[in-house]
Amino acid sequence: MSAAELDDAAQAALVARLARTLEAEGPVQAFETHVSRVLVTPTQAWKFKKPIAPGFLDYTTRALRRHFCEAELRLNRRLAPALYECVLPVTGTPEAPRLGGPGEALDWTLQMRAFAQDGLWDRLAARGALGAAEVDALVGVVAPFHATADVAPADGEFGTPGQVRAPMLENLDVLQPLLAGTPAAAMLERLRAWEARRFAALAPVFAARLAAGRVRECHGDLHLGNVVEIEGRTTVFDCIEFNEGFRWIDVASEVAFMAMDLQAHGLSALAHRFVDGWMAACGDYDAARVLRYYRVHRALVRAKVAALRAAQPGAPAGAQAEALRYVALAEHATRGMPPTLFVTHGVSGSGKTTLTQALVERGALRVRADLERKRLFGLSPLERPDAALVPRLYGAEAGTATYARLLDAAAAVLDGGFPVVLDATFLHRPAREAARRFAAARGARFVLLDFAADEATLRSRVAARTRRGDDASDADLAVLEAQLRSGDPLDAAEAAQALRVSPDHTPDWDTLLAAP
Repeated sequence: MSAAELDDAAQAALVARLARTLEAEGPVQAFETHVSRVLVTPTQAWKFKKPIAPGFLDYTTRALRRHFCEAELRLNRRLAPALYECVLPVTGTPEAPRLGGPGEALDWTLQMRAFAQDGLWDRLAARGALGAAEVDALVGVVAPFHATADVAPADGEFGTPGQVRAPMLENLDVLQPLLAGTPAAAMLERLRAWEARRFAALAPVFAARLAAGRVRECHGDLHLGNVVEIEGRTTVFDCIEFNEGFRWIDVASEVAFMAMDLQAHGLSALAHRFVDGWMAACGDYDAARVLRYYRVHRALVRAKVAALRAAQPGAPAGAQAEALRYVALAEHATRGMPPTLFVTHGVSGSGKTTLTQALVERGALRVRADLERKRLFGLSPLERPDAALVPRLYGAEAGTATYARLLDAAAAVLDGGFPVVLDATFLHRPAREAARRFAAARGARFVLLDFAADEATLRSRVAARTRRGDDASDADLAVLEAQLRSGDPLDAAEAAQALRVSPDHTPDWDTLLAAP
């Protein structure tokens, strides 16, 4: 006779008895979420899925709990193989349960390696310890993960325009009655009108991204609480295993979730850095077109959760205020920035990439010629071309293709409501004029940034960068010397309009970005 199915109370008692057994070997902490119970020792943790079915998941049978434990193990090993160890049966008897071993399974648990909670990103953010290095490391984890994740079939159920839109409308439908009579009511009306306009424009883009393979089996819950620093490594954990629709999403939706959460924690500069770094790493500038829509969606999900909590008896103080805050964040995400095309001008080592980082951290997206040229030839950013490839990689035809790629990416970024920085030497006047005409055709302001440094400084910077080998640029001292001897100087009209940029003289970036 098989063991009886557990209800929630019976499982709670079973886990409590396991905790007492484990306490014989050392301290045990018990945690509980709305769908899980967790026991943690100094070295290991065991996660139990509650036998419940709240609507968005179903863990009611032992077989289902085993299935989802195994799914969680498989999915999370993609990003955190060292954390997720195995799935174990709970054996023995209800009065004397044990982890693993022979005998019939009373329940199933996911065994994990324990980690220090103070390394969680939400805790780092709370104490001001989350910075650029961590965000760059996350880009280095997420971009390759997205590149290799399984691709949704173009004729499948996930990532279609209708499937993308449905949760957005559901969020609005739930929120409007819950927040009626609050300051959020008018914001929600504006958000509904904005959503209708944007979806009409973006439906073909959603369909095209599905066809292009940008809908993938992602993590599904990429926010600060699911990223942790362990022994100097950035680790993403706790992937969504219980709902395929939450996981099979456009990669842009995943990026938007992290960006929204960083902004919700008051870390807008890091949010912009993350988005820009991810786009630079994967080259998916088309994602800029849908990024705002997905950021609005992610903020409204948070608002809905908070509003539902606020509507419950005995709701915690501040729950409704949290809902209002996320609605305001959603409305903020609808506001694009004035369309501006920033074009850099300057030889290698003049500070183009370093100094335009200030624009990136204020919301602009940057497209680097050094990266896009290599991407066209299938090279990784730090991969150096062999002698046979150099003439093709840096020949006239490749140069034309690279600058065309910059403008294609700029079109997507501007369509998404972001300013764009084209980071290239732009030493030749025809390339600058092509960019100027492109901006005019799109109704974007054209800003030429002229980067300058004395020749000794240029040589020192280029030599140091070459020694480090940590940048996509292949320019060495020989290339720099050639650049100094060639190129078309800014003519009088260009010079009159260009903004001079150097470490000692930078424009007021905030004013520049805000100008219509």
